[in-house]
Amino acid sequence: MVNEMKQFIAFVIKEAKHILRDKRTMLILFGMPVVMMLLFGFAITTDVKNVRTVVVTSEMSPRTQQAVERLAQSEYFVITQTVNTPREAEQLIRSQKADMALVFTQKCGMQIMVDGSDPNMAQQWTTYAQQILAPVNSCVPSVASDHRSSASLFTIHSSLLYNPQMKSAYNFVPAIMGMLLMLICAMMTSISIVREKEKGTMEVLLVSPVRPLMVIIAKAVPYLVLAFGILITILLMARFVLSVPLAGSLFWILAVSTLYILLALSLGLLISNVAQTQLVALLMSAMVLLMPVVMLSGMLFPVESMPTILQWISAIVPPRYYIQAMRKLMIMGVGIEDVAREVAVLAVMTVVLLAIALMKFKQRLE
Repeated sequence: MVNEMKQFIAFVIKEAKHILRDKRTMLILFGMPVVMMLLFGFAITTDVKNVRTVVVTSEMSPRTQQAVERLAQSEYFVITQTVNTPREAEQLIRSQKADMALVFTQKCGMQIMVDGSDPNMAQQWTTYAQQILAPVNSCVPSVASDHRSSASLFTIHSSLLYNPQMKSAYNFVPAIMGMLLMLICAMMTSISIVREKEKGTMEVLLVSPVRPLMVIIAKAVPYLVLAFGILITILLMARFVLSVPLAGSLFWILAVSTLYILLALSLGLLISNVAQTQLVALLMSAMVLLMPVVMLSGMLFPVESMPTILQWISAIVPPRYYIQAMRKLMIMGVGIEDVAREVAVLAVMTVVLLAIALMKFKQRLE
């Protein structure tokens, strides 16, 4: 038993040294999370900033002046100019010289005219403007200029839970965690094992005194440690660079992430049993993981908005459940009991994938 443990540790050290010697791999492993966090946190953002706003009014009453000042003083809107008619404002929007117009009328007081070519951003601009103008006016209908239709009146007063400033980083950080941990753990594990098969050294390892299962575990341990390093890096950047709160228990965030990392390693082991070359393993990882993770996990698009057939397919995409769990734990600050469904699904997937991978590995040995 002692000898087996020493040999197991020796295999772990061997694999760790191999990883550390490959500078390109280390750069990818730790460079990609940093770059993606910065890109999604700062460059690729859906936050409302510097919305070019035109004011439509024939005279500036005290109430009108107050509304304009409230918009101008916010960090979201920039008052570009004042015009006399809504037609002039619409023309500015159509020519891409303005994004939104604030129209003052005698009947209702204020209206918001927005560019409806991007419905999501138009809705965000309207929501932000409603909140800023709420103390000034309780009647602010929204007009989408491209559709020439006016929405019915509605109450402006609202309360945004968990993300009152509507920062996109709150949404992206859990998604990036789910994507990176899955890609790195599964892809690097599969390539590592396939590399041994390509070089012909896998058979040498398997006939060594250490049991084959221990050899596989020993090769996975360094990637498990690296995955934790990447996870800690992401959490630190989220908290101190992107100002994303860790509202829930750090222990449960790490515990659920550990389960997810084990799932990803199991999937990587399964891919390594099928692939015969590193190129095939890389392509399979990209095909099986990258597109489903990005498109079907809820990372970019709500699962509820997808066609029914795609919702069924997304049900077997592991990152979907991890991202949901992290959003609840990190942003909403709920307890583990509120993510029990997601944890249960991830646990079942881990057991199934690991069982299939080990069974395939045993069949290959025989």
